[in-house]
Amino acid sequence: MLVWDKPGIFLILTKKGGDETMKKTDYLSTLFVGIDIGSKTNVVSALNFSQDYLVRMVPVKNAKGGVELIEQLLCEALEKDPEIKRVVIALESTGYYGFHTANYLSSSQKLLPFNVKVYCLNPKVVKNYKESFIDLPKNDGIDSFVIADYARCDRIKIKPWKGSQYLALQRLTRHRLHITECIAREKVYMLNNIFLKFSEFAFLQKEEHPFSNKYSATAEAILTEFTTTEQIVNTPIEELVELITARSHGRIINPMNTAELLQKAARDSYRLDKCLYEPLTTSIACSFNCIRAFEKELKALDIAISEAVKGLNPTEYQILTSVPGIGKVYGAGILAEIGSINYFKNHNSLAKYSGIFWNQNQSGDFDGEDTPMSKAGNRYLRYYLIEATDSVVRHCPEYAAFYEKKYAEVPKHQHKRALALTSRKLIRMLFGLLDKSQLYSPGKE
Repeated sequence: MLVWDKPGIFLILTKKGGDETMKKTDYLSTLFVGIDIGSKTNVVSALNFSQDYLVRMVPVKNAKGGVELIEQLLCEALEKDPEIKRVVIALESTGYYGFHTANYLSSSQKLLPFNVKVYCLNPKVVKNYKESFIDLPKNDGIDSFVIADYARCDRIKIKPWKGSQYLALQRLTRHRLHITECIAREKVYMLNNIFLKFSEFAFLQKEEHPFSNKYSATAEAILTEFTTTEQIVNTPIEELVELITARSHGRIINPMNTAELLQKAARDSYRLDKCLYEPLTTSIACSFNCIRAFEKELKALDIAISEAVKGLNPTEYQILTSVPGIGKVYGAGILAEIGSINYFKNHNSLAKYSGIFWNQNQSGDFDGEDTPMSKAGNRYLRYYLIEATDSVVRHCPEYAAFYEKKYAEVPKHQHKRALALTSRKLIRMLFGLLDKSQLYSPGKE
């Protein structure tokens, strides 16, 4: 927050851990740089505090030569105005297109004397700020000006670019999310084909279904080795029991009951023309092969993640994994996205960064009951926090009780709502542990 002290001097108030500190900064001696990132071209603008252009909407190639030209343009602007002592560079977080630019400028030796800080902004924030300008055209040059002006108005509330320290771990943890999404997408696609071939198998739930896991190796054998549902019905029950026992390696406690449920489901399912069964069986077998391949790669990624996290931030990693249910992979995923808890002033800022928070919906006497989760933050951190919460609920009685309480409060969307609210509770606890450098102790949050 900025407040006036003397002409040309601001007081910047910062708060961390409940203690307010105050320092004087000559805010007028800062160069504010905005870069609009594109896949092929970047556009750069640089303003002083008086909103005068020192670099005016210059397009450069998004390549090594282009970022070197940005560095040169900024050095020339700094030479023209010897009063400038600091450089703030802001750019939109547009996937991986801006990584090299942010990494190069943050470690530039030529800009090092000016205490350069690079910030990757949420595009949604920049878009909302741009709407405050009236009749502003839409082009890359204007966007670079808007980004620079956003920085000039001291609207940036995030921590600066932390370099490539966590990038290696991030690429692994984010690729793990990509693989899990591929598995989920393939399962949904395969379930459509399963419904066409074996309708009851696709839709039966819980105790009515022959298998607790529709995608298990035993389920795969039934769906791919039997071409039609009639073959399942006509197979002697003893042979079916023998097949189920062999493919499950004896893990199914009551194979006879499973075989009976399977034949009943086959009898109750729709019948198809014979010409359809073979293509559907081939398609289902192909989907199972894809899922097994993805699951194999997932195990390889988990091993790589465990290796990559060693020595990165051992204290905070140990704290995260001390919580029952947060294993090495979930702990590494959370650590890769937050970097360090010192980047966040409280648990609310951590929740907002992950997008697990709810905006108030109130106007006058109206107070809306339906307040959807924002989801405007880091989707990778949100994924790992929610997945970790789901695991913690199964290991910590107090979190299981809180989840059940929230589950029983509403008649619809019970699981998603309860899991999201429990995730918010977990964030509060994790922040406290990390901020105080304490290991988890049951019953003491």
